[in-house]
Amino acid sequence: MSEFTVGEADFLLDGRPVRLLSGALHYFRVHEGHWRHRLAMLRAMGLNCVETYVPWNLHRPVPGAHRDVRALGRFLDAVGEAGLWAIVRPGPYICAEWENGGLPPWVTGEPGTRARTRDERYLSHVRRWFRHLAREIVPRQIDRGGPVILVQVENEYGSYGSDTGYLERLAGLLRAQGVTAALFTSDGPEDHMLTGGSLPGVLATVNFGSHAREAFATLRRHRPTGPLMCMEFWCGWFGHWGGEHAVRDPGEAAGVLREILECGASVNLYMAHGGTSFDGWAGANRGGALHEGPLEPDVTSYDYDAPVDEYGRPTEKFWRFREVLAEYQAGPLPEPPPRPAPLGRPAEVTLDGWSSLGDVLRTLGGEETVAPVPPTFEELSVTRGLVRYEVDVPGPRQPYPLTVRGLRDLAVVYVDGERAGVLTEEEPRLKEPVAGPARVELWVESLGRVNYGPRFGEAKGITGGILHERQYLHGVRARGLDLDAFAGGVAAVPYGAPPGEGVAGLYRGGVTVRGAGDARLELPGWTRGFVWVNGFGLGRYWSVGPQRSLYVPGPVLREGENEVWVLELQEVDPDRPAPRLLPV
Repeated sequence: MSEFTVGEADFLLDGRPVRLLSGALHYFRVHEGHWRHRLAMLRAMGLNCVETYVPWNLHRPVPGAHRDVRALGRFLDAVGEAGLWAIVRPGPYICAEWENGGLPPWVTGEPGTRARTRDERYLSHVRRWFRHLAREIVPRQIDRGGPVILVQVENEYGSYGSDTGYLERLAGLLRAQGVTAALFTSDGPEDHMLTGGSLPGVLATVNFGSHAREAFATLRRHRPTGPLMCMEFWCGWFGHWGGEHAVRDPGEAAGVLREILECGASVNLYMAHGGTSFDGWAGANRGGALHEGPLEPDVTSYDYDAPVDEYGRPTEKFWRFREVLAEYQAGPLPEPPPRPAPLGRPAEVTLDGWSSLGDVLRTLGGEETVAPVPPTFEELSVTRGLVRYEVDVPGPRQPYPLTVRGLRDLAVVYVDGERAGVLTEEEPRLKEPVAGPARVELWVESLGRVNYGPRFGEAKGITGGILHERQYLHGVRARGLDLDAFAGGVAAVPYGAPPGEGVAGLYRGGVTVRGAGDARLELPGWTRGFVWVNGFGLGRYWSVGPQRSLYVPGPVLREGENEVWVLELQEVDPDRPAPRLLPV
């Protein structure tokens, strides 16, 4: 039986010093049919280990209901079969540019609960989650013949808080559930982060993208002995809607990787292969030096400018990293595996059915509530999706400005059935005043919950109120439409012919595929919404860019006819060309 431990200066495997050459690959961002290919790509790059987070909110979106937690176990089995070790980062907070940093909104939105502290109500939720999750991790630890060698306690906690007693409780919960693998923390290489985020008796690691020697020197001031490891070498970066593609020079990144290894350290490439935030699970950040600024929602693609791109292809960075990593191998590296087959030929998507947002809401939405003030998404149990708020402006009265206080994040507004504008957090007032009496509808969409910084866990929806001049409008009717409702209910939605003017709604159609394989979907002329192919959620599209197409994994498609649904939340160019599937 193998034993993996943390020695005074090295990682030890059965008493032998080992260097971990790891790469991040999130099983939940890669279609299961591609897991083995992506793991083989990591082996071919020269890695001996793979790291993954575990998103609590994906596997337990509502209280008491678990969803395919066994996916983690299946992934770890695939890791072992690929001849790799595994680092598991179960959180409960993971960041990862993932919705709400991985925590369910029913936890962070629960009144009185203080997430990411030793608050007992919060820890009781974590305890139940860890008890369930441990069934997938514990039997697959290295001392039981599995691949799991390291398990993380929380994630970059020093960037958020200083409740080290909370970290102690989490470590105790993991041990109580049978985790015997070495535990670790990871934080930025700054004194306040290491002070707040590390734990005596638990391995401390650091995360950075450059200046390796300075980073390790800071770590050594806090931990004079123990293995050196960069748990996140940021070899690329993520993107935001309305921003630019993040690109890092491959040669420069390879130089930093070499510097890390020359320090005698272990490394985890973040990301080795980023994948995709399918089904609307992409998170958001707040701008500014202290992460208190404007919302910056993350794009659906998590390509990350990684050495293995979103489609599983080796990039120039892959080959540069392989050259560096080959110097630390006992023998020649395996060749990259053949890439999965691309789509055989381009294909046009025909969308010949349409249902209004109102009909979709009536069919798939939750129960309507009536309250003096607008309820939040959390109060309506909406994880990802939108809420329709309705309120009446009394009359007769003069035209006055209509303002939404605490809007998160975007509202398409209709007055007496006519579209009146689009509001955002930065521009929460309609340009044209509203006279009474009038009926106002606000279709409010979450663009992704904040996954990092002091505003992590903030509520979505209308969190303040609706003002007409300085007067609050009360008697708000609200009804939520969660993206999870589309998984199996779209057949019940009533459809008619698409309107010629290209309005919002759920568009239904299909595409005929010859040579099913990896593809990308282009939607020219569409503004903002979500797409499903054969029931699989591809994620959000948005005309503001920089992302211009959505990845369609080959295993999602089938030969012949395929079903497509497009939920457009704003408007469509009536003269648009047909959406197209293209090979990648």
